[in-house]
Amino acid sequence: MKTVLRYLQEVALAFRSLWSGLRLTLYFFTHPRKEIITEQYPENRTTSINIPERFAGEVVLTHDENNEHKCTACTLCEMACPNGTIKIISAQVETEDGKKKKVLDKWVYNLGMCTFCAQCIDACPQNAITMKNSFELSVYNRSDLIKTLNKPGSKLKEKS
Repeated sequence: MKTVLRYLQEVALAFRSLWSGLRLTLYFFTHPRKEIITEQYPENRTTSINIPERFAGEVVLTHDENNEHKCTACTLCEMACPNGTIKIISAQVETEDGKKKKVLDKWVYNLGMCTFCAQCIDACPQNAITMKNSFELSVYNRSDLIKTLNKPGSKLKEKS
């Protein structure tokens, strides 16, 4: 008798699970067209696509209108990256007063290895890098996923 009761309970749970899945499917047929929550992609790519602001896309080294950035080449973002996506190459330059200073030479970002965890963003003390709100990141050639984020001729922004 217990096995029959257990069997009937499992059948009832199966129908309950089936119904909860069908509710979402039947939503399409029971609600007016305006209330449909599915977005037609890629047809609406330019018109009404809604990407949340907190979406974490690719990493970007921000530059201002004078082609200046805030990165001091401290490599904290490189150390915080769990899988070696970031490689910062720095150079030693001598200042006017004879001191040696480390400056950013190349900021290399391997988008193919990035897990979009944003630990590099949290680790940056200068807030020099941010996550871009883009999601179409696929390419045909894997070498296109390796990007140099500092623009040619860019320099460190002077503190004011």
